[in-house]
Amino acid sequence: MRALFQNVPILAGLDEAALNLLWEQTVETRAPAGTVIVREGEIGNRFFLIGEGSVRVCKHFGEREEVELARLGAGGFFGEMCILETLPRSATVQAAVNTTLRSLTSLAFYHLYQSMPSQHGILVINIARDLSRRLRHLDEVFAARH
Repeated sequence: MRALFQNVPILAGLDEAALNLLWEQTVETRAPAGTVIVREGEIGNRFFLIGEGSVRVCKHFGEREEVELARLGAGGFFGEMCILETLPRSATVQAAVNTTLRSLTSLAFYHLYQSMPSQHGILVINIARDLSRRLRHLDEVFAARH
């Protein structure tokens, strides 16, 4: 399952020591189909990687106005904003099928910052690039609808 780290865009370019430091702090969990993993509005400090299965990312979960923003499968990730800030979750994530996850707390990334600041810098740049890519996609979707 450690190979999972090698395909995560926000971890690209991190050296072996940094990846090992993070991997050693991961926790594996299993989420049966239908399980809410994180809920919009709750405070969260975990970053999740999908090992097997898939999840739905939704706004207004369980309400008439529910909107599915994305479906993420094996190798996908969510909760990366907790690495940068401790604001409430921006969406609900639900297991679409039986799903295996690896997660890290924001403290694991702080340990990376303390022990390998240059590697943490690479991580932050990667997160900024990924968020920019997602924002561009949302801009395109919004523009297409208006």
